[in-house]
Amino acid sequence: MSEDTQALPGHAFLQFVLDALCEDKDQLFVEAKKDELGILLTVRVSERDMGKLIGKGGQTVKALRTLLRIIGGNASERVNLKILEPDSAAAAA
Repeated sequence: MSEDTQALPGHAFLQFVLDALCEDKDQLFVEAKKDELGILLTVRVSERDMGKLIGKGGQTVKALRTLLRIIGGNASERVNLKILEPDSAAAAA
């Protein structure tokens, strides 16, 4: 895809928030893809940052999804957030 992922709605916002939230910045990856269903933001964080990302009872990730939905609505795009499980095998190595 030739389109710059930074230009996709929600990507820069999510990157900014997660940079402030996560301690293991070297294990933080935010990827954006655009297809016929809209924009998919995929996030991978370290195992110890996963709790911060999800939040108590899922409140933090729910709030992030709500804000991304608003950002997408302003840009007439559907924005979805997918969180990948931390690589336990890589952490143990």
